[in-house]
Amino acid sequence: MEAQNHGSGSYTWTIYNFKGIHQKKHYSNVFTIGGCRWRILIFPKGNNVHNFSIYLNVPDFETLPNGWYRDVTFALTVVNQNSHSQFIKKETRYQFNAQESDWGFKSFMSLRVLHDPIKGFLVNDTVIVGIELEVHSADPSVVLTVTSPPNTDPSAVKALTVTGVDGFDSFFSDIEELIVIAESSTSKGSCSSKSNNQTFDLISGSPCLEEVKEAKQSLKECLSDLFKLNMKDRLASALLTLSRAETGLSPDQQKSVKAFWENFDEFISDFLSFEQDNSKYELLKLAIDQLLSSIRKNHTTHLSNKELLESLNKEEEDMEKRLEEVKIRKRKLMSDWEGLMTVSEEMKSQYVAKEKKLAVAEEKKRIAEERMSRSTMAWSSLKAQFL
Repeated sequence: MEAQNHGSGSYTWTIYNFKGIHQKKHYSNVFTIGGCRWRILIFPKGNNVHNFSIYLNVPDFETLPNGWYRDVTFALTVVNQNSHSQFIKKETRYQFNAQESDWGFKSFMSLRVLHDPIKGFLVNDTVIVGIELEVHSADPSVVLTVTSPPNTDPSAVKALTVTGVDGFDSFFSDIEELIVIAESSTSKGSCSSKSNNQTFDLISGSPCLEEVKEAKQSLKECLSDLFKLNMKDRLASALLTLSRAETGLSPDQQKSVKAFWENFDEFISDFLSFEQDNSKYELLKLAIDQLLSSIRKNHTTHLSNKELLESLNKEEEDMEKRLEEVKIRKRKLMSDWEGLMTVSEEMKSQYVAKEKKLAVAEEKKRIAEERMSRSTMAWSSLKAQFL
């Protein structure tokens, strides 16, 4: 595993329904900076202190290989929503490892200041926490391997460190520059070869007229298609005949034929060497053109991916907002439910107490009814004697 520099980035966490958070610890969503996964950890009521506690946490530390580390500098900020110039910010540098997967500030700020409605840090039950982070080195690093095309020297393949979207943009900007340079070079035209075909004029009156005609015809055919190997013997035969001809050629033609014939093997070697080198050039040029075409397609795909990522990011933001709204509704439901349980418990206690009182009242009523019955009978007897 090789440590590499990764880059920097920032993340903002908007914490809704802050006062309704009942857990001791509360985590942000996972985000990626410098090719590494992170999340922010807060203690809303303090980590065993009367202060707001904030930390940076490595969420996937349990799945990382032995010996992993991340050397980073980061700054945590609590945003003042009334005045952006009055924020509270603290910075530190730390090397995360298997023994310390989170690091930050136990006493970031006073809970009294945080909850003071005048200060502006807690507005509409919302707190905003931001982080700026730079990854100096990490092991293991996140590496993108560029696959080489067939017949490419493996040593030419580079390992590129990915730094999120910014890293892709930087890489494909270089690719775009390569395409522009290549197209500019192509537009200037490619190398061209010039052939100096000589024309042999027939001078009539030669004593070997037929032989000279045939030799000149062979020479013309050879000159028009020089680089076929089967033309070498015909060319040699034609030059040999013409070099010995005394008629049918002008002095300049005789001089050219003689000069070429005297250096025949050397000139043919030069032509054949050129043919071989030219063939290699054309093959390489074809391979480069094919690679450039593939690079153009990859760059087009990169632009499409970038547009798709923007769409997915927007969709993710909308989903996060909807998820946060659902969480708020869920927390409100749980809070209302707890309130309902408390009210119901009070009503239950009142019911039991009143039920006992009702039993006592019922007994008193029974006794009173018995006494009333006795008194009514005595009253009726007395009434009967005197009325």
